[in-house]
Amino acid sequence: MNVKDIHSVYFIGIGGIGMSALARYFHFIGKDVAGYDRTSTPITDGLVEKGIAVHFEDNVEVIPENFKQEGTLVVYTPAVPRSHSELQFYKNNGFEIKKRSEVLGIITKDTFCLAVAGTHGKTTTSCILAHLLRECGLPFTAFLGGVSEDFNSNFVLDGTEYSVVEADEFDRSFLQLFPNVACITSMDADHLDIYGTKEQLEDTFRAFAGQIKPGGTLFVRNGLPMEGITYGIEDGSAYCIENIKTEQGTYIFDLVTPSGRLADVKFNKPGRHNLLNGLVAFAMAEQTGCSPQQLAKALESFKGVQRRFSYQIKEKGFAFIDDYAHHPTEIEAVHQAIREMHPGEKVTAIFQPHLFSRTKDFVDDFAASLSRFDEILLMEIYPAREEPVPGVNSTWLMEKISNPNKRLVSKSDLIDEIKKYRTGVLVAIGAGDIGLEVSKIKKELTYAS
Repeated sequence: MNVKDIHSVYFIGIGGIGMSALARYFHFIGKDVAGYDRTSTPITDGLVEKGIAVHFEDNVEVIPENFKQEGTLVVYTPAVPRSHSELQFYKNNGFEIKKRSEVLGIITKDTFCLAVAGTHGKTTTSCILAHLLRECGLPFTAFLGGVSEDFNSNFVLDGTEYSVVEADEFDRSFLQLFPNVACITSMDADHLDIYGTKEQLEDTFRAFAGQIKPGGTLFVRNGLPMEGITYGIEDGSAYCIENIKTEQGTYIFDLVTPSGRLADVKFNKPGRHNLLNGLVAFAMAEQTGCSPQQLAKALESFKGVQRRFSYQIKEKGFAFIDDYAHHPTEIEAVHQAIREMHPGEKVTAIFQPHLFSRTKDFVDDFAASLSRFDEILLMEIYPAREEPVPGVNSTWLMEKISNPNKRLVSKSDLIDEIKKYRTGVLVAIGAGDIGLEVSKIKKELTYAS
């Protein structure tokens, strides 16, 4: 596929965070862009504001006519069912159809590609990396899996020499990428509906590592069963954070690299997992020739990512935090960060499980991680692309949570429930539509004050 030969691009699932970044890219380079998604969201609203036509009915009749003509590329997400009538129309009429991951591979193959892989940490790490490259003045394009607070977007186009991408393991998507520099942040069991076993997942990460271009570089978090340049905290890794202090919510530390030590580096995102994300972003950015001193300074000014430990309210005696965590390991990381930054405070978690399969595969781990909070408000499972699984529901999960301070809360009752939580820390956790409730919760809690 040659991008120059494409006249228009039609997206099936245009409202996804990765799909919308591609839609913005093609719109930016002058292609006609339109698409379908199931529901209207702030992401689709933003696309419409850019002049991109978006509709919410699976109906071939409402596809604009110029997207039914030769020269249209169709991009779809694996989350769309094969029975989708628009997808079937394009398949039956011989259009060029590609998955999002394939298109990303084509766009980035002629760039100096920096790819961030891992079951957790991809979005924050790639957003930090994009911020570092911007601060160093490099010409780059970034396709991000979340909305960067530094760019107020999930897509950045400062040039085309370098690219920053998330190497997504879901559906083995990252095997479409051939990066110059890559990292692997984690390889915890996940997406077992795709892989079957943790061993299969790990083998696929090794296959991804084998696709790094000759002379390229792989960074691996210390302790993972992979060969590469290691990074870690207080563990003697090639890139290592040492002598950590916290002052008013800011980490201050020494950053040790193969070429020397940088003292008193500052980073403002809570949680040891975020320190690791910042460290490997630094290491990757250094491969582009940016100076260590400039990169260390840029780390301090990183603002964050929407729905990644995002403070919605932060005042004396009360904080409301929003986080995308949807795996037990991620929930553990959120809990650690809150306890470190808010010692002694009561912490209440609102959690919306994401996917029946993930809940079923990790129910005991979810129960253990949630039990660490002082109180748990548990919502029903967000199905996303899945059909219900008999016996797999939030009641089942709640029975396994050992902390007695727990109860089920429906989405319709959520706003009334949170009115009583105006002290300590309240955290909303999950990858489903709980994110759409956050602004309502914030408004209610702000009004209550």
